[in-house]
Amino acid sequence: MEAALAKLPTSHLRLADLATRRATPFELVPTAQERKAVADALGITGIKKLRFSGTLAPIGRTDWALSADLGATVVQDCVVTLDPVTTRIDEPVRRAYVAELPTIEAAEVEMPDDDTVEALPAAVDLGQVMIEALTLALPLYPRSDGADLGDAVFTEPGKAPLTDEDTKPFAGLANLRDSLEKKGE
Repeated sequence: MEAALAKLPTSHLRLADLATRRATPFELVPTAQERKAVADALGITGIKKLRFSGTLAPIGRTDWALSADLGATVVQDCVVTLDPVTTRIDEPVRRAYVAELPTIEAAEVEMPDDDTVEALPAAVDLGQVMIEALTLALPLYPRSDGADLGDAVFTEPGKAPLTDEDTKPFAGLANLRDSLEKKGE
């Protein structure tokens, strides 16, 4: 992942160098070589298009808000057939960088309701934010059109196979109900 980030030009914005009264626009459009490095780092087949654009705006005296749009066309292997699957991703990306983030010293903590809040860094690495947002937006189980696992049937020779229908929790109750209804007729 570090190699992929290193290949993204001008992806760091030092907050101390930015205007404090207006939003600073940005746009990252990685080259083909950079997209290949990101795809390799993410373990996917390829990235045809990738664009990350938005603004970094001051909030009050010390905090900052990132508001951006991620657009990508990615290629992944189908989980069933291993054929290439192309997916279009259009995601809004929001982050809040706050100077006074409360520190939690408990052994166990609950996840906060707002997962977009982060500690204020000296510089925002836009490439890292872009790659993180892309990683979270990728389909977990991409499937090509018409790809189906079908029914898997396994058994010992001479025995009746157990099917997917047999393993459903209420299948036995439905059979019992049907047999009781037939007895009552």
